[in-house]
Amino acid sequence: MEAISSVIISKALDGLTLRQQATAQNIAAASGRNFRPMQVDFEKSLRAAAAKGDAAVRDLDLAITSAPAAALGGEPRLDLELATASETAMRYSALLDVLGREMQILGSAARGGQ
Repeated sequence: MEAISSVIISKALDGLTLRQQATAQNIAAASGRNFRPMQVDFEKSLRAAAAKGDAAVRDLDLAITSAPAAALGGEPRLDLELATASETAMRYSALLDVLGREMQILGSAARGGQ
């Protein structure tokens, strides 16, 4: 795996962690009168930064932002929030798996293939 790959994976894990936090906030606040959904949208900007190199990926700022008012049709949709939480957890797990396999390969190479 190239050096930039681990930087991209690390930044993607950061983005997914923020998305999980935003989703948890949405679920917790769904019954409030002034519910305003939060979101984390980072994939497109991560892709663009990756094309520029590892420094651009490292410098990429990730943030929780307010979703557009129409994002949930004006009403909280706990089913969609739970689906987002599940998808986020699966993506996080898949990235950790890739990172773990990379560490195994590097460890094997350091031991001389044994």
